[in-house]
Amino acid sequence: MRPTIEYFLVPNSPWTYLGHQRLRDIAALSGATIEPLPFDLGGQVFPISGGLPLAKRAPQRQAYRLVELQRFSQHLGVAMNLQPAFFPVNADEASRVIIAVHLADGPERALDLAGAAMRAVWAEQRNLADPATLAALLAEQGLPAQRLTDAGTLVVAQRFQANTARAIERGVFGAPSYVIGGELFWGQDRLDFVERKLAP
Repeated sequence: MRPTIEYFLVPNSPWTYLGHQRLRDIAALSGATIEPLPFDLGGQVFPISGGLPLAKRAPQRQAYRLVELQRFSQHLGVAMNLQPAFFPVNADEASRVIIAVHLADGPERALDLAGAAMRAVWAEQRNLADPATLAALLAEQGLPAQRLTDAGTLVVAQRFQANTARAIERGVFGAPSYVIGGELFWGQDRLDFVERKLAP
Protein backbone atom coordinates (compact mmCIF):
# COMPACT_ATOMS: atom_id res chain seq x y z
CA MET A 1 0.00 0.00 0.00
CA ARG A 2 1.37 3.40 -1.02
CA PRO A 3 2.03 5.80 1.87
CA THR A 4 0.13 9.08 1.91
CA ILE A 5 1.60 12.47 2.74
CA GLU A 6 -0.95 14.86 4.23
CA TYR A 7 0.32 18.17 2.84
CA PHE A 8 -0.94 21.19 4.79
CA LEU A 9 -0.25 24.22 2.65
CA VAL A 10 -1.05 27.87 2.16
CA PRO A 11 -0.32 29.20 -1.33
CA ASN A 12 1.08 32.55 -0.17
CA SER A 13 3.75 30.96 2.06
CA PRO A 14 7.34 31.39 0.84
CA TRP A 15 8.44 28.28 2.70
CA THR A 16 5.68 26.20 1.12
CA TYR A 17 6.81 27.53 -2.26
CA LEU A 18 10.43 26.59 -1.63
CA GLY A 19 9.52 23.02 -0.73
CA HIS A 20 6.66 22.35 -3.13
CA GLN A 21 8.47 20.80 -6.07
CA ARG A 22 10.93 18.97 -3.86
CA LEU A 23 8.05 17.35 -2.00
CA ARG A 24 6.56 16.20 -5.29
CA ASP A 25 9.90 14.79 -6.39
CA ILE A 26 10.35 12.90 -3.11
CA ALA A 27 6.84 11.47 -3.36
CA ALA A 28 7.39 10.36 -6.94
CA LEU A 29 10.65 8.59 -6.07
CA SER A 30 9.20 6.88 -3.00
CA GLY A 31 5.87 5.92 -4.55
CA ALA A 32 3.95 8.01 -2.01
CA THR A 33 0.78 9.92 -2.77
CA ILE A 34 0.26 13.53 -1.74
CA GLU A 35 -3.03 14.79 -0.37
CA PRO A 36 -3.03 18.61 -0.78
CA LEU A 37 -4.78 20.27 2.14
CA PRO A 38 -5.04 24.07 1.89
CA PHE A 39 -6.05 25.43 5.29
CA ASP A 40 -6.69 28.65 7.20
CA LEU A 41 -3.36 29.29 8.89
CA GLY A 42 -3.62 32.98 9.73
CA GLY A 43 -7.29 33.13 10.63
CA GLN A 44 -7.72 29.98 12.70
CA VAL A 45 -4.47 28.15 13.40
CA PHE A 46 -2.18 31.03 14.41
CA PRO A 47 -4.57 32.30 17.11
CA ILE A 48 -4.59 28.95 18.92
CA SER A 49 -0.94 28.00 18.34
CA GLY A 50 0.89 31.22 19.21
CA GLY A 51 1.75 32.17 15.63
CA LEU A 52 2.00 35.79 14.56
CA PRO A 53 1.50 37.38 11.15
CA LEU A 54 4.72 38.70 9.68
CA ALA A 55 4.00 42.38 10.43
CA LYS A 56 3.60 41.62 14.15
CA ARG A 57 6.86 39.71 14.54
CA ALA A 58 9.91 41.28 16.14
CA PRO A 59 12.18 43.23 13.75
CA GLN A 60 15.01 40.75 14.38
CA ARG A 61 12.82 37.86 13.28
CA GLN A 62 11.63 39.71 10.20
CA ALA A 63 15.21 40.54 9.18
CA TYR A 64 16.48 37.00 9.72
CA ARG A 65 13.56 35.59 7.74
CA LEU A 66 14.85 37.45 4.67
CA VAL A 67 18.35 36.06 5.23
CA GLU A 68 17.02 32.51 5.40
CA LEU A 69 14.79 32.94 2.37
CA GLN A 70 17.79 34.14 0.38
CA ARG A 71 19.92 31.24 1.59
CA PHE A 72 17.35 28.60 0.78
CA SER A 73 16.31 30.03 -2.57
CA GLN A 74 19.97 30.07 -3.66
CA HIS A 75 20.69 26.64 -2.20
CA LEU A 76 17.65 25.05 -3.86
CA GLY A 77 17.95 27.00 -7.12
CA VAL A 78 14.40 28.32 -6.80
CA ALA A 79 13.75 31.79 -8.23
CA MET A 80 12.34 34.12 -5.60
CA ASN A 81 11.58 37.79 -5.04
CA LEU A 82 12.30 38.22 -1.34
CA GLN A 83 9.86 41.12 -1.02
CA PRO A 84 7.26 40.62 -3.74
CA ALA A 85 4.92 43.36 -4.86
CA PHE A 86 1.80 41.54 -3.66
CA PHE A 87 2.65 40.26 -0.19
CA PRO A 88 1.19 39.99 2.38
CA VAL A 89 -1.78 38.81 0.35
CA ASN A 90 -4.99 37.04 1.33
CA ALA A 91 -4.78 33.57 -0.17
CA ASP A 92 -8.10 32.15 1.03
CA GLU A 93 -9.72 32.39 -2.39
CA ALA A 94 -6.71 30.77 -4.03
CA SER A 95 -6.93 27.98 -1.44
CA ARG A 96 -10.57 27.43 -2.29
CA VAL A 97 -9.81 27.29 -6.02
CA ILE A 98 -7.13 24.66 -5.33
CA ILE A 99 -9.71 22.68 -3.35
CA ALA A 100 -12.24 23.01 -6.18
CA VAL A 101 -9.67 21.62 -8.61
CA HIS A 102 -8.84 18.79 -6.22
CA LEU A 103 -12.50 17.81 -5.94
CA ALA A 104 -13.18 17.95 -9.68
CA ASP A 105 -9.85 17.16 -11.34
CA GLY A 106 -7.84 15.24 -8.77
CA PRO A 107 -4.92 15.85 -6.41
CA GLU A 108 -2.18 16.05 -9.04
CA ARG A 109 -3.92 18.88 -10.88
CA ALA A 110 -4.52 20.61 -7.55
CA LEU A 111 -0.80 20.34 -6.83
CA ASP A 112 -0.04 21.78 -10.27
CA LEU A 113 -2.26 24.77 -9.57
CA ALA A 114 -0.86 25.23 -6.06
CA GLY A 115 2.66 25.39 -7.47
CA ALA A 116 1.59 27.90 -10.10
CA ALA A 117 -0.11 30.03 -7.42
CA MET A 118 3.05 30.07 -5.31
CA ARG A 119 5.20 31.02 -8.30
CA ALA A 120 2.73 33.80 -9.09
CA VAL A 121 3.43 35.42 -5.72
CA TRP A 122 7.11 34.67 -5.22
CA ALA A 123 8.56 34.72 -8.73
CA GLU A 124 6.12 36.53 -11.02
CA GLN A 125 4.92 39.58 -9.03
CA ARG A 126 1.23 38.69 -9.46
CA ASN A 127 -1.64 39.41 -7.11
CA LEU A 128 -3.03 36.13 -5.79
CA ALA A 129 -6.04 37.92 -4.28
CA ASP A 130 -7.18 39.16 -7.70
CA PRO A 131 -9.80 36.90 -9.35
CA ALA A 132 -8.29 37.81 -12.72
CA THR A 133 -4.98 36.30 -11.61
CA LEU A 134 -6.71 33.12 -10.46
CA ALA A 135 -8.59 32.87 -13.75
CA ALA A 136 -5.35 33.31 -15.66
CA LEU A 137 -3.61 30.63 -13.58
CA LEU A 138 -6.42 28.18 -14.30
CA ALA A 139 -6.13 28.90 -18.02
CA GLU A 140 -2.35 28.54 -17.96
CA GLN A 141 -2.71 25.15 -16.28
CA GLY A 142 -5.31 24.00 -18.79
CA LEU A 143 -7.98 23.84 -16.11
CA PRO A 144 -11.64 24.85 -16.57
CA ALA A 145 -12.57 28.44 -15.83
CA GLN A 146 -15.57 26.99 -14.00
CA ARG A 147 -13.31 26.16 -11.05
CA LEU A 148 -13.30 29.83 -10.06
CA THR A 149 -17.07 29.65 -9.69
CA ASP A 150 -16.86 26.26 -8.00
CA ALA A 151 -14.59 27.82 -5.37
CA GLY A 152 -17.58 29.75 -4.04
CA THR A 153 -19.73 26.68 -3.39
CA LEU A 154 -20.71 25.36 0.01
CA VAL A 155 -18.95 22.04 -0.55
CA VAL A 156 -15.63 23.83 -1.11
CA ALA A 157 -16.14 26.06 1.93
CA GLN A 158 -16.86 22.98 4.01
CA ARG A 159 -13.74 21.23 2.73
CA PHE A 160 -11.60 24.28 3.53
CA GLN A 161 -12.97 24.25 7.07
CA ALA A 162 -12.50 20.49 7.35
CA ASN A 163 -8.88 20.83 6.23
CA THR A 164 -8.35 23.48 8.90
CA ALA A 165 -9.95 21.34 11.60
CA ARG A 166 -7.77 18.45 10.50
CA ALA A 167 -4.66 20.60 10.70
CA ILE A 168 -5.56 21.58 14.26
CA GLU A 169 -6.22 17.95 15.16
CA ARG A 170 -2.82 16.93 13.75
CA GLY A 171 -1.03 19.58 15.78
CA VAL A 172 -0.12 21.71 12.78
CA PHE A 173 0.98 25.26 13.64
CA GLY A 174 2.72 26.45 10.47
CA ALA A 175 3.07 25.88 6.75
CA PRO A 176 4.19 23.83 5.07
CA SER A 177 3.49 20.87 7.30
CA TYR A 178 3.62 17.24 6.25
CA VAL A 179 2.04 14.35 8.15
CA ILE A 180 2.93 10.74 7.40
CA GLY A 181 1.34 7.99 9.44
CA GLY A 182 0.46 10.48 12.15
CA GLU A 183 4.01 11.90 12.38
CA LEU A 184 4.29 15.65 11.85
CA PHE A 185 7.11 17.36 9.95
CA TRP A 186 7.04 21.17 9.95
CA GLY A 187 8.83 23.23 7.32
CA GLN A 188 10.46 22.61 3.97
CA ASP A 189 13.77 22.26 5.79
CA ARG A 190 12.43 18.98 7.25
CA LEU A 191 12.00 17.35 3.86
CA ASP A 192 15.16 15.31 4.44
CA PHE A 193 13.33 13.66 7.33
CA VAL A 194 10.24 13.18 5.16
CA GLU A 195 12.43 11.43 2.60
CA ARG A 196 13.90 9.16 5.26
CA LYS A 197 10.46 8.39 6.63
CA LEU A 198 9.36 7.23 3.20
CA ALA A 199 12.48 5.19 2.48
CA PRO A 200 11.83 1.43 2.16
